[in-house]
Amino acid sequence: MDFISQMVDFVVHIDHHLDQIIRTYGGWTYLLLFGIVFCETGLVVTPFLPGDSLLFAVGAFAARGSLDLTTSLLVLAIAGILGDSVNYWIGARVGPAVFHRKESRLFNPAHLERTHRFYEKYGGKTIVLARFLPILRTFAPFVAGIGRMSYAKFLAYNVIGAAVWVGLFVLAGYFFGNIPIVRDNFSLVILAIIVLSVVPVVSELIRHRGRSTAA
Repeated sequence: MDFISQMVDFVVHIDHHLDQIIRTYGGWTYLLLFGIVFCETGLVVTPFLPGDSLLFAVGAFAARGSLDLTTSLLVLAIAGILGDSVNYWIGARVGPAVFHRKESRLFNPAHLERTHRFYEKYGGKTIVLARFLPILRTFAPFVAGIGRMSYAKFLAYNVIGAAVWVGLFVLAGYFFGNIPIVRDNFSLVILAIIVLSVVPVVSELIRHRGRSTAA
C-alpha cells in the first residue's frame, strides 16, 4: 500500500517531484527520465509508471529553462522506441506461452486480451494509437511480438508512434504548462490528462461487457 500511495503522490504532484529531482541530480535527470519511459513501454509488468503526465511535466520544465527541450525530446523518443522494441522481442520469445495461461502473477490476461482485441480492430496502427492509451501502451508491443508482426513493420509504427507521442505531450507542456492558470493548478491538469487518457480504455471495456451480456 505504501508503494501505491507513493506512486499516486509522485504522479499527482509530479511537478514538485520533478523539480526536486532536477535540483538534486542535474544532468543525470535525463537518464532517470529515460529509465521511467523505457520501463513503462518496455517492461510489460510496469504499466503503472507515469507516461503522458511525465511528458507534459518535462515540457513545462523545459519552458522554464530547467531542462533542454531538444535533449528531452530526443532522450524520451529514444526511450520509447527502445522500450517498445524490447517489449516486442519479449513478446516474441515468451509471449505465446503467457498469452494462453489463464492465471499469471506477472501478466494480467485481461490486459492481454483487451490489447489483442484492439489489434483485431486497428491492425498495425495499434502501435501508434496505443501510445496514447495507458496500459494498452505497455501491452501493444508485447502482443505484436506474440502475433509475429514483422519487425520492420513494427519498427516503422514504433518510431512514428514514439515521435508523435513524445512530441505532442512534451510540446504541449512546453507551450501551455506555464500559463498561470495551468501552473497554479498543475496537479488538476495532470489528473485531467490521466482521466482523458483512461476514458477510451474504460469506454472500450463498457462496450465489450455490453456485447458479452447481450450475447
